[in-house]
Amino acid sequence: MRLFYAVFLPEDVRRALAEAQGKVSRYKGWKEVPPHQLHLTLLFLGERPKEDLEDLLALGHRLGRQVAPFTALLKGTGYFPNEGTPRVWFAKAEGEGFARLAEGLKAGVRELLGEEALLAGGDKDFKPHITLARRKAPAPRVPPVVFGLSWPVGEFALVRSELRPRGPVYTILEKFPLRGEHGREQEESPGERAQDH
Repeated sequence: MRLFYAVFLPEDVRRALAEAQGKVSRYKGWKEVPPHQLHLTLLFLGERPKEDLEDLLALGHRLGRQVAPFTALLKGTGYFPNEGTPRVWFAKAEGEGFARLAEGLKAGVRELLGEEALLAGGDKDFKPHITLARRKAPAPRVPPVVFGLSWPVGEFALVRSELRPRGPVYTILEKFPLRGEHGREQEESPGERAQDH
């Protein structure tokens, strides 16, 4: 199973980002991410055996009990890499909980499954962002877009990604509510399951 942890976006934020994607849609070299798939990746795990799933779900619930809901901000767009030929056009995200979630997931996966389980995500520093489009052929950079959007983050998810010829299909395997209250753990309730997104 190809897996990652992510925060998905509310409908109004997806609509605003889809509107911004119109800036690159006229250039054949850019391929936009479908609006219903827009998300912020907390940790990419790559291919994992089914026997890892129970540990990965338990880690999500444990971390959800420790991190409080928070407000996320989207300020503007950028490119990876910033210099030279860009591969990815993204929206920059901010929110005090993103780094805490990403670091907690990385530490938890390292403890449960070992260092090799983190190799799929590389050694890059975590930079919260939402990929808007990927460059598939020569295409120009578009001018920056400024958003000034915010939304409440109250959960994250473990997601399965199936690679298909027309693009990946995402299935949310489980959602993890954020229940922390300034670092104080609260009681866990049964996980909420969701099917194809």
